Amino acid sequence: MHRYQNHLLAIASIFLGLLVAAPARAQSLTEVTRSTWAGSVSLPSYVQMYIYVPTKLATKPPIVVSAHSCGSTATGQMGNIPKTKAAADSNGFILILPDNPGQNCWDVGSSQSLKHDGGGDTQAVATMVKYALSKYSGDASRVYIFGGSSGGMMTQAMLAVYPDVFRAGSARAGVPAGCWADGYASSNQWSNNCAGGNTTKTAQQWGDLVRGMYSGYSGHRPRVQTMQGEADTTISYKNTAEAIKEWTNVLGLSTTPTSSDTGYKAANATYDRQFWKNACGYTVLEAWSSPGGTHSMAYEEADILKFFGLDVAGGADPEPDCLGDGGVGGTGGATGSGGTTGAGGAGGKDGGSDVGAPGSGGVQGSGGSSGSGGAVGTGGSSAGTGGSSGSGGASAKGGASGSGGAAGTGGSSGSGGITASGGASGSGGAPGAGGSVGSGGSSAKGGSGGNGSGGTQGSGGSATQGGNSGSGGSTAPGGGASASGCGCVIGSQARHSAHAVTALLLVTLGLILRRRRRARP
Repeated sequence: MHRYQNHLLAIASIFLGLLVAAPARAQSLTEVTRSTWAGSVSLPSYVQMYIYVPTKLATKPPIVVSAHSCGSTATGQMGNIPKTKAAADSNGFILILPDNPGQNCWDVGSSQSLKHDGGGDTQAVATMVKYALSKYSGDASRVYIFGGSSGGMMTQAMLAVYPDVFRAGSARAGVPAGCWADGYASSNQWSNNCAGGNTTKTAQQWGDLVRGMYSGYSGHRPRVQTMQGEADTTISYKNTAEAIKEWTNVLGLSTTPTSSDTGYKAANATYDRQFWKNACGYTVLEAWSSPGGTHSMAYEEADILKFFGLDVAGGADPEPDCLGDGGVGGTGGATGSGGTTGAGGAGGKDGGSDVGAPGSGGVQGSGGSSGSGGAVGTGGSSAGTGGSSGSGGASAKGGASGSGGAAGTGGSSGSGGITASGGASGSGGAPGAGGSVGSGGSSAKGGSGGNGSGGTQGSGGSATQGGNSGSGGSTAPGGGASASGCGCVIGSQARHSAHAVTALLLVTLGLILRRRRRARP
């Protein structure tokens, strides 16, 4: 009898061990069928979606997109970012890895990809994000993207074309959004002009190019982190300087950094870094340059995750919303109407509504002056006669005139006149209304601040010798899934294994009990 009990215990231990072990298999990178994520939207036929959903999701999971380099795959990219995968497991966010089999690089040079909902590769990636947000009740305010080489180019393009989708992005060895269109060849998705560092623009020209990719958009602009080796011979390091010009203009910043440091030792390389803060004191642009660094550098995953605020579970995005932070520049504000006779209002700080000093009365103000995005200043200049808002009511810390330049406001008349409010900020800057005659009478308010395109033009960044064009990034070793990129879904397999184990255990117990009954005297 004891022998039968020992057999029973041994068999039970084996099967129970299998039963417990079956559900503990790690999650894998899984392809989402095209009809599921794309639906009926007309998108490039070659683009595929892979997703990594950790076993334990956050209540409202953030989403991180990671785009591979030229010639690589989604599975290869997964093998390049082990720390990001581990952080997804620990902190509960979702990974999306787009793929483009049959193509050399991502298309970030065609008019379709450089236009919001234009039907190119960028729209395909944005559609993947929207699917995942809906499917997993994700946090739409915490969507991020990073990649290297062609993936870095895709990162900057996505931030420009879909600022309404992404909160931030980190691009390694990429190029400014729109640069790849200069000499773009659809046959291999390559641009020799841009790769060689021969595409240069002013800060205003770069900014206008980005704003034209989503015309009419006036909301929050994503923060940007760039990383590149100064000895990169595939994508010229000159592109870092051009990216600085582009993003300082788009974000309403000066081309001069707020702070910088040298010799920062990250996990894989040493960097000299520049940082820019917005009007509220939050870092919204970082440029990392590695002296002697080449093209195919490893991802500084710990620093990228920190930039996204995903280095800890339950963390918040490092950049809370900032009202009046510049944001969207333009080509000139609309002229506001001057005030009637009386005291003219001066432009307030940051384009705000401080009460102005009395003017000499009578003369109409010029309102928000047209200009190339407006200059960054320390406050609105005081008004002269008639209470104009200074030179376009230039706001401190980025809220300049231009697209969003506020019009100056007129003063009230003599002993009467209610307060006249200036043109509100926004795209184009609405004209301010003159003061009307009445009883009482208070001084007029200055033009309100706005999302102007602060930031004077400048060259930004240093440049080195141009690099030779190349194939654009080597194929990284595959990781996690099969060469075809197909992962496996384990949920149903685990359930089938559990059912089989249970059945075998019950059969075994029945046989043992039957033998015991036969063995009795």
